[in-house]
Amino acid sequence: MSEIYLSVIIPAYNEEKRLPKTLDDISAYLKRQDYQSEIIVVNGGSTDKTPEIVRDKMRGIGNLQLLEAKNSGGKGGAVKAGMLKASGKFRLFTDADNSTSVEQIEKMWPEFEKGYGVVIGSRDVKGAVLDPPQPWLRNVFLGEGFKIYRKFVVGLWDLEDTQCGFKCFGDEVVEKVFSKAIIKGFAFDPEILILAKRAGYKIKEVPVYWKNDPDSKVSPANVIKMAVDLMKIRWHLILGKYGS
Repeated sequence: MSEIYLSVIIPAYNEEKRLPKTLDDISAYLKRQDYQSEIIVVNGGSTDKTPEIVRDKMRGIGNLQLLEAKNSGGKGGAVKAGMLKASGKFRLFTDADNSTSVEQIEKMWPEFEKGYGVVIGSRDVKGAVLDPPQPWLRNVFLGEGFKIYRKFVVGLWDLEDTQCGFKCFGDEVVEKVFSKAIIKGFAFDPEILILAKRAGYKIKEVPVYWKNDPDSKVSPANVIKMAVDLMKIRWHLILGKYGS
């Protein structure tokens, strides 16, 4: 069993404004727990002071690490690098904007005890709260519209929200699944979940409280890229690029 119980991975690209408070909040929570933990910030080639801020925070947060991943190619590549670098028995990735606070992982522990290998935060299942709710037009195109498109292209019909940036994996799942991941952009989430299902792991969605950030970095161009990447996932599955 790993000495580290929980690894928290934070992909970061130009997050000098939002990251300091997120790190303080996560560190404060972890210090109250009776297990060992680590925080890994994966810097995906930031051009601002993100890496300097992390190094400065490392002086006061003893379990904080900085992983440089300039050639990660996007959020998916950064998360993959952080997950494979981590050593925790459980490995959670969460967004730098702290939209889902780290203490909500407490909703996940009972599901792991039931035998689930992957537990994901969801904004679309009963009990979830979006504060404030997303604008109607944004929800239609980036929320429900993407969900329908995703289900028809790659499946995962039983999952409502594959894009919430709050997901936790057992260490065995990480080693078997993330090493096969190909997609480097925002569409990496469904790819990882598909690979986990193909490997025989059960996935559970749990409702989260989501603090909606008006400065979201998901642009219309990102959505188009995600749509294209979903087609790539489908094609990779047909060609058997993920192996057996």
